[in-house]
Amino acid sequence: MRTVLETSAGGLVVRGLAQAAAVEPEPDLSRLEVALIGRLDRRGRMLWSMPKGHIEPGETIEETARREALEETGADSTVLGPLGIIDYWFVAEGRRIHKTVHHHLMRYDHGELCDEDPEITEVAWVAFDDLPRRLAYPDERRLVEKARTLLPEIARDELAGRNPAPAAAQQVDPSRRADGPAPVRRTGQGSSAGLKNGAAKPGIRHHDDAPEESTS
Repeated sequence: MRTVLETSAGGLVVRGLAQAAAVEPEPDLSRLEVALIGRLDRRGRMLWSMPKGHIEPGETIEETARREALEETGADSTVLGPLGIIDYWFVAEGRRIHKTVHHHLMRYDHGELCDEDPEITEVAWVAFDDLPRRLAYPDERRLVEKARTLLPEIARDELAGRNPAPAAAQQVDPSRRADGPAPVRRTGQGSSAGLKNGAAKPGIRHHDDAPEESTS
């Protein structure tokens, strides 16, 4: 069986950072919301996950994370830093696929949620505290716990104006929504700043519904 390597990028799009930091003495992470995508699996179950997708030729990992978040949720964002890497194996169409997904923490800047991507069933803002219950995949739930340790300082930096300014806006061309994920016309480079605790170690995931997730 032929082995194929795939690489994707995406992450946690968060809004409400400044509002969370306005609470003393510690930021109130319950004020945060995260944009998630939902897909129906073969059994008709709704599986919620972070937006992500394949890296296109000429893109950096950070550019892919921004583009995929916009295409899959409608939320334009700025990459604040790496969150962690997940990797797993699955078999599809007679191939053994090793997939690596680079996740980032991203600040929501503007845009309305949109589920016009035909591969996605629903898009929703979900309270940060509800993520362990809502996310379908254990590896992503572990990344949320890592984010929980990083977000207080990021929220304080947001309130103090120390985080990167909003990246140049992206625009989605709606003309191809009916045929698949819409292309993005990038009007500028994404901005990123490294997080102090670095990236999470890779993990291995094996689950029955990996082929559905492999579309990202």
